[in-house]
Amino acid sequence: MSDLTFRLPDVGEGLTEAEIVQWRVSPGDTVAVNDVLVEIETAKSLVELPSPYAGVVGALLVDEGQTVDVGTAIITVGTDAAGGGAAPSTVPDVAAPDAAATAATAATPVDAGSGYTLPAAASETSAPKAEKPEPMLVGHGSSAGGGTRRRRTRTAPTPHEHLAPAPVHQTTATPLERPLHAASVGPVLAKPPIRKLAKDLGVDLSIVTPTGPVGDVTRDDVIREASQVSVFRNIQTPEWPETREERIPVKGVRKMIAQTMVKSAYSAPHVSLFVDVDATRTMEYVKRLKAGTDYAGIRISPLLVMAKAIIWAVRRNPTVNAQWTDDEIIVKHYVNLGIAAATPRGLIVPNVKDAQAMSMVQLASALEQLTITAREGKTTPAQMAGGTITITNIGVFGMDTGTPILNSDEVGIVALGTIKPKPWVVDGEVRVRQVTTIGASFDHRVVDGDVASRFLADVASIIEEPALLLE
Repeated sequence: MSDLTFRLPDVGEGLTEAEIVQWRVSPGDTVAVNDVLVEIETAKSLVELPSPYAGVVGALLVDEGQTVDVGTAIITVGTDAAGGGAAPSTVPDVAAPDAAATAATAATPVDAGSGYTLPAAASETSAPKAEKPEPMLVGHGSSAGGGTRRRRTRTAPTPHEHLAPAPVHQTTATPLERPLHAASVGPVLAKPPIRKLAKDLGVDLSIVTPTGPVGDVTRDDVIREASQVSVFRNIQTPEWPETREERIPVKGVRKMIAQTMVKSAYSAPHVSLFVDVDATRTMEYVKRLKAGTDYAGIRISPLLVMAKAIIWAVRRNPTVNAQWTDDEIIVKHYVNLGIAAATPRGLIVPNVKDAQAMSMVQLASALEQLTITAREGKTTPAQMAGGTITITNIGVFGMDTGTPILNSDEVGIVALGTIKPKPWVVDGEVRVRQVTTIGASFDHRVVDGDVASRFLADVASIIEEPALLLE
């Protein structure tokens, strides 16, 4: 038996450090190749690190909550020198998996910057070992609070861990009007990643209507429920904490957000414009799309129409889809459409690559998958790189408009406000219409006032009349 050291790899594009969020193993545990060892948080995403070795866990060299540099030894694994299923000893650190195996695993995200494969939950691809219970995965049971290392038992969750049943019909009642628990009729069926997503979004799985093939709760089910019970809305008013102050370390995603926002705010001269829009026909159009068979199972919202409107307006006003480099202005003749996603870990801006080439159905699917991936904390650095223009949908938080800060290396960002009934003058008469306010910020070094105004007017014209997209 020989001890091999696992060092923290660079799982992103030139990342230098990461925080140890949660150990998935304990000393003495037996692990196989690709079993998840630890969950780490980089400046861009949460990542699960698989074991490159098969053997017995020796020592955990770094505590949970500690931030360490890439290359730091974090764990030792004792392996059988004679083989015994261990990974090749010629690779001292993390080895990239076979490309064919990676391509065959559709649920396994790959970081394009490093070639490092980030596995999905182990329980989805590996059967439990007969000699010991299945390792505890994120989403099963309750976790201890605090920042110190947590001791975990290696027992699998019982089938009676979640007893509250899902309702028979989807309800549109507010969270406070919904029954919290009902008489038990059976366990809630959901995979560990889905349980983690529900936990992150503050969704009670017992009130989610399952649509999976075996009556299980799917990602779509959780996302739909989250649109009713937002993790960013305070349902209850908590008591004042006993401590007078709380100190939150600036690290990970929050640190990256701060650096990016400061750079953007103090390097690009922002100019902002606003326009009120009658979005009644957009809301009618969204309703028709939801009823269409082509969009069955796809989440449809006014954001889809806004995305198409921006792509159309960029085509008519290309300089809003550009980059300033001091030496030159680079106008992009493609649209990598960024969507500002507020997640429990902070604000991130993944983008839909080549959105200008997508049909309405393709764009709707891409937006939904982008949102799901972001809220699961699985967005990769490659998915956030290369954006050309961004949408921030502050309307989902009930806000009318705002003055968004430009995303890094972009010269335009559009804010979609809430759409709600308001009095509006139509043909000389005051009527109730679905009205929204669209705001936008631009880099005045690239985008002059006339271009910005024409662009925002084009976006507004599509929201007022989506049929213009057919021209």
